[in-house]
Amino acid sequence: MKRFFHRFAQGTAALMGSHWAFSAAAAACLVWALTGPVFDYSNTWQLVINTATTVLTFLAVFLIQNTQNR
Repeated sequence: MKRFFHRFAQGTAALMGSHWAFSAAAAACLVWALTGPVFDYSNTWQLVINTATTVLTFLAVFLIQNTQNR
């Protein structure tokens, strides 16, 4: 299990540090911003981006910690 997590964390760190990950995140934010008027800037519309960024940040903290521990 430890070896699997090490390989998974290493691969994920490489992916998250790529220009593709940044481009995908920027595109997701742009799509979210452009759909604001469609959803009348509702609470649900705001909750989608808030939840997504919170979950991804939470997971990224552990990924960063694992990378630094190596």
